[in-house]
Amino acid sequence: MNARILADTTPLKNPNFRRLWITSVVTVIGGQLSIVAVPQQIFEITRNSGYVGLAGLFALAPLIVFGLWGGALADVMDRRKLMMITSAGLGITSLLFWIQAALGMRNVWLVLILLAVQQAFFAINQPTRTAILPRLLPPEQLAAANSLSMTIFQFGAIAGPLLAGILIPTLGLATLYLIDSIALLATLWAVFKLPALPPTGAVRRAGLREVLDGFVYLATQRVLLASFVVDIIAMVFGMPRALFPQIAHESFGDPIEGGLVLGLLFAAMSVGAVIGGVFSGWLPRIRRQGLAVVVCIVLWGLAMLGFGIAVGFAGGGATTIWLWLALLFLAIGGGVDMISAAFRTTMLQQVATDEVRGRLQGVFTVVVAGGPRIGDLAHGTAAAGVGTAVAAGGGGILVVVGVVIAAALIPAFVRYRVGSAAPDEPRTAGGVG
Repeated sequence: MNARILADTTPLKNPNFRRLWITSVVTVIGGQLSIVAVPQQIFEITRNSGYVGLAGLFALAPLIVFGLWGGALADVMDRRKLMMITSAGLGITSLLFWIQAALGMRNVWLVLILLAVQQAFFAINQPTRTAILPRLLPPEQLAAANSLSMTIFQFGAIAGPLLAGILIPTLGLATLYLIDSIALLATLWAVFKLPALPPTGAVRRAGLREVLDGFVYLATQRVLLASFVVDIIAMVFGMPRALFPQIAHESFGDPIEGGLVLGLLFAAMSVGAVIGGVFSGWLPRIRRQGLAVVVCIVLWGLAMLGFGIAVGFAGGGATTIWLWLALLFLAIGGGVDMISAAFRTTMLQQVATDEVRGRLQGVFTVVVAGGPRIGDLAHGTAAAGVGTAVAAGGGGILVVVGVVIAAALIPAFVRYRVGSAAPDEPRTAGGVG
């Protein structure tokens, strides 16, 4: 019984995947320290959530440009070599973050520019990393591998923010950036140990035409296209993380420079995601993955509505109770988001051929990482006008309405089953056309 409920660890028998997975613990914790540090530093400098939201715009542009180009690069370059280059670039950028913070420069535009550079490297690194997995593992292990990867990512996303909440008041915000840069050495070692992963297709350049070819291919895959649409709806309207510094300070009494509540807010979604990942043994048995994604996103929207309500009531007293309720709703959202992401990633890896897998993973990275960045901008702007509680709760309502409309307009996605062609679509190697 437990074997069918707990996570499937079969992919860890592969030494290359195991090294990547284990070292991810260190690097994800370090990366999450920076994810907390950047918005907190911006809020501390400006005292304005609008500027925190603006960080989403500075991150979004390089995510789109370099995510798409990076996916094309992953199809024409040795993926191991590309991972080495981009991991080193991420480490150097974190060092620059540390230098500006340690010198007390307090220049919000410098922070935003460094964020843009960091996201450019990330946008190339992420699709390359994901496109590697089908070259290391058999198809039947991909769902389990994605669940394991997301679980370890979310574990780091718990430890990182909580550690940030402790370190900021004691060692200072600059230390978070330094730890991130050092932690990336673990990833460099794991990638160095990988075998060579040269391209398998006939394409040998990564220009605009090759990027567009990826979009042309994607346009023929309606189920994959729908998976991107529903995720954009969830992240743009339902990701309130840009509000966390202001909510922590104004609603729950954290100091302006950040503290434990800030770390708890950032960690809460990941707590739910880790719980969902630990008990993810049932995921490979779900056949109607499209319907499962729709249900998860509806639950995500309702969880964000609950979070907004808890924040709204916190100002009226009994702050501790409302804080725990807010954290609970964030954890529920994190759990269902992990399940949704595991299904959507598996769909993409199974449907796409290796010749275009990097380019489609690039689009996937733009959607998964870019959607929340647009959400940062939307929530930061909305909070300036209607307040943090209404911005967060109202976004949750928009998620539910949006995903229901999308499901009605694209019924093939809801009817999609693993291993069979989607209704009204031709069969391809991945089961969807």
